[in-house]
Amino acid sequence: MLKIYLGTAGVPISAKDRKTISGIEKVHELGLNAMEVEFVHGVRMSNSEAEKVGEYASTMNVRLSAHAPYFINLCSDEEDKRIASIQRIYDTAEKAFYMKADAIAVHAGFYGKKDPSVCYERIKEGMLKVLEKMDSNGIKGVKIGIETMAKESAFGTFEEVMKIYKEVPGVYPYIDWAHTYARQNGNVDYGFMIKTLLNNGIQHINSHFEALRFKNGKYVDIHEPMNEGSNPTFEPLAKELVKSDLSITLICESPQLEYDALKMKSILEKNGYIL
Repeated sequence: MLKIYLGTAGVPISAKDRKTISGIEKVHELGLNAMEVEFVHGVRMSNSEAEKVGEYASTMNVRLSAHAPYFINLCSDEEDKRIASIQRIYDTAEKAFYMKADAIAVHAGFYGKKDPSVCYERIKEGMLKVLEKMDSNGIKGVKIGIETMAKESAFGTFEEVMKIYKEVPGVYPYIDWAHTYARQNGNVDYGFMIKTLLNNGIQHINSHFEALRFKNGKYVDIHEPMNEGSNPTFEPLAKELVKSDLSITLICESPQLEYDALKMKSILEKNGYIL
């Protein structure tokens, strides 16, 4: 298995059209090797189309993952919203299965007025139902990834996603490094996070990276291009990854997609890793 897979969140800007297969073609052409298929506004792909996407990605040596819809809240007090959230996660996992994508990213929920521990139990319950539905329908080999989140109102601290990973087999951390950077007010120890993942038996992690806007004295979840002076910077993470034993998929969520992914590739190469 390759150590580092690097690519874009969705179809690259420079692709000839907005179709997933065109995105995979462009990713390969650029010398990248990963793409996250974005279902953030709804899962609108047939199983047969997903199979074709997966077959093409395999021929292009592009590793696929997927992002579930934003309209998910397993912490909701409204049962119908929790049920709909479970279905959206399942639908994403089903397409990932047919695409042979290895993992899906999920924004699991919001605390609302509830104690985080109450929200945790609801998310755990919801994830168990997703996994049960997957099992009963033969959907295997897809990791359900709970994304680390920047907003303090959202479930998804590094500690929370590690805890649910330990308690629910089949659920994994999906690390958005910038979100964690913001959640911890810029005080992030990448080496510690990588060591924690490895010490808990995680050999491959799916992740996002981007720069964030600094507003009113703190970093907020508005993605920015990775320009000089923007934060977080990629090089500190790159240095830790190059010297670690962790295998990783790095998905660039910058508004500049492949252009910033190529900057990330250059930084990795400068630090001794050739993609």
